[in-house]
Amino acid sequence: METFTGLLKKGQEILVQAGIEEAGLDARLLLEYITGKSRAYYLAHGEECVTKETADRYLELVTGRSQHIPLQHLTHQAFFMGYEFYVNEDVLIPRQDTETLVEEALRLLKGRQKPRVLDMCTGSGCILTSILLEVPDASGTGADLSEKALKVAACNARRLQTADRAEFVKSDLFSSEYFSGSVYDVLISNPPYIPTEEIEGLMEEVRLHDPRMALDGKADGLYFYRAITKQAMDYMLPGGWLLYEIGWDQGKAVKELLDKEGFINTEIKKDLCGLDRVVLGQKSLQEEQNV
Repeated sequence: METFTGLLKKGQEILVQAGIEEAGLDARLLLEYITGKSRAYYLAHGEECVTKETADRYLELVTGRSQHIPLQHLTHQAFFMGYEFYVNEDVLIPRQDTETLVEEALRLLKGRQKPRVLDMCTGSGCILTSILLEVPDASGTGADLSEKALKVAACNARRLQTADRAEFVKSDLFSSEYFSGSVYDVLISNPPYIPTEEIEGLMEEVRLHDPRMALDGKADGLYFYRAITKQAMDYMLPGGWLLYEIGWDQGKAVKELLDKEGFINTEIKKDLCGLDRVVLGQKSLQEEQNV
């Protein structure tokens, strides 16, 4: 019979040999996931035996991680803004960097009554769902071209009890008839923004296991920023805000797109690492600008 200590050691060794960067951490997190026991528990009860079924399942997941399958795809858990989301291979794994985008949206929504939010390229729905959880009188729409991603987003809305305030729509950007006459206080997006030729240079976990459609920003990575920004004002209330997550080197280019389309109060915001992460701009309050 395997003990907690022996099983964890075996998992660590497998991941180290496979070249997994955070082998120790991932081995521990998988053990916690499989056993339901905290780190403090198995440190205190390291010689306690686990069942053969538990050991086999653990080593199965460790083997998957050794093949560079993302940890979150193995556990189907990802934590974002303090909430647990379901994820699979059909969506990008929510990243801490993206919390900067959500925090900016929450700041801009303060004081707005019953605001409406559009999350374009919603993926797992983590952006929209987090906003709805933090703003109890808000409602919103998540749009994506991937039906599989929309199923994940709807699942998360149900799990986190925001489904009554969220709709999920299959749409190639604004192409769906659903958007006819729709306007929002905030239009927010973390679109595909990696230049096509750079995708092959990404780490295996991303290149081989994230959906290519959610990564590929076309030739220069700016395709979706151009397409969304060109149409965005038609779907925004006067005084509403457009917010994007961006790659670390795209701030100036994306801000210029917003300036060109007539957005005001445009800014580039940095993440906790000091990298450009968010570009935002406001639609003018003057209705005549939108005629």
